[in-house]
Amino acid sequence: MHPLVFAGLVIVTTSLMGSSFAVGKIGLTYFSPLLLVGFRFTIAGILMALWVWRKPLPTSIRDWGKLLLIGFLQTASVMGCIFLSLRTITAGESSILTFMNPLLVVIWGTVFLGMKYRFAQWLGVLIGIAGVVITLGSQVQVETGTWFGIGSAIAWSIATILVKKWGASFHIWVMTAYQMLFGGVLLLLMGVTLETPQMIITPVSVLIVLWLAVMASIVQFATWFTLLQKGDPGRTSAFLFLAPFFGVLSGWLLLGEEIQWYVYLGGVFIFAGIFLVNWTFTKGSSDDKLPVPRKQEEARAEGQIRQRTL
Repeated sequence: MHPLVFAGLVIVTTSLMGSSFAVGKIGLTYFSPLLLVGFRFTIAGILMALWVWRKPLPTSIRDWGKLLLIGFLQTASVMGCIFLSLRTITAGESSILTFMNPLLVVIWGTVFLGMKYRFAQWLGVLIGIAGVVITLGSQVQVETGTWFGIGSAIAWSIATILVKKWGASFHIWVMTAYQMLFGGVLLLLMGVTLETPQMIITPVSVLIVLWLAVMASIVQFATWFTLLQKGDPGRTSAFLFLAPFFGVLSGWLLLGEEIQWYVYLGGVFIFAGIFLVNWTFTKGSSDDKLPVPRKQEEARAEGQIRQRTL
């Protein structure tokens, strides 16, 4: 994938991720948390399932089970935890906790997929996390929603590894559609059994659900899964540090939240962390572990040696 295309898709998916927290916070005025997110992903899943019904579908119960597990983790667990967290903590706090998951992705990738990361990459992850915390400022307080936010990060990191491991065996749109549909149905069931359902139908509430279902679900998930399949999960997940930054910006635009000076400082840390994780990516042979500029210099040197021997 061309770097500019990759960068554009990263901006699209992380901005949609970040803005969904503010939009979701507004949506809680009209819906109970699990019901709102259940409607969001059930509608998105149905629309996509109708669109991809002619594409190759899983042929075994085992493959359908994999999609069900991804849907349970990526949609039901992650989004359920996020929207439950929004009842007691701010949209900014929830986004910060959720997008701490790249560090967990690097850990799981190292343990379960045999990925190899240099010290600079681990340092980049930590710097990115520091940037996320700085962006949040001193607002963090331990509430019930804090634990839900941490739970969403854990579930998302596990789902990321499973998508990287199993994703190649599914059509990208089929996987996106059915994991959202399975997760959405589970959320609807939880919405009517684990909480007191609340639903207020107005033009604004309908627009919120449609935005969350189409743009923040179909477009966002399809883009994210495409990026995961095109690259290393730890490297790609580092870009998730951008989502809380967009979350703060959308909070400013949609909720009138003031942007403090530490948001800009946190942004510097976030971009530094992303640079370190991606600049020194390592996998495979020792030659592949070299930064790009050094590899190019050695290639030129080898070419000169060959010319001299000829």
